[in-house]
Amino acid sequence: MNLDWRAFAVLSALFAALTAIFGKLGVANINSNLATFLRTVVILAISALLVSVRGEWENPARWSTRGCIFLVLSGIATGLSWLCYFRALQMGPASRVAPIDKFSVVLVVAFAVLFLGERLTWKVGIGTALVSAGAILMAL
Repeated sequence: MNLDWRAFAVLSALFAALTAIFGKLGVANINSNLATFLRTVVILAISALLVSVRGEWENPARWSTRGCIFLVLSGIATGLSWLCYFRALQMGPASRVAPIDKFSVVLVVAFAVLFLGERLTWKVGIGTALVSAGAILMAL
C-alpha cells in the first residue's frame, strides 16, 4: 500500500477524533494522569510492535544528536499536551475540548512560518483564520 501524506493526515484526524471520544469515556472513572500513563504504555507497545514487525530497529550510535534532542523535546511537549488534554476531557465536554485542542493547527502554522521558514500562502492564511474562528466559536 503506497499512501501519500494526505492519507496519513486524514487517518490522523480520524484517530484523533476517536482519541477524544474514547478518552472522554476512559477518564470518567480514572484519574486523568493515570489515564495518560496507561495510554502511553499502550502507545509504547504498539510502536515497539510496529518497529519490530517492520524490522526498523537501528543502532543508537547512528542516531543524530540534534534529531534526538528535538525528539526528546517533542516527547516532552506530547506528554504535557496529553496530560492537559485528558484533564480537560475529564472536566469539560469533548465537543468543546477537542476544537480548542485543534487550535494547535493555528500555532503550528505560526511556528512553521517563524521557526521553519515555511511560506504563508493566502490559502493557508485563510484556512488558519477559519480554524481560529471555528475554535473560538466552539469554545464559547
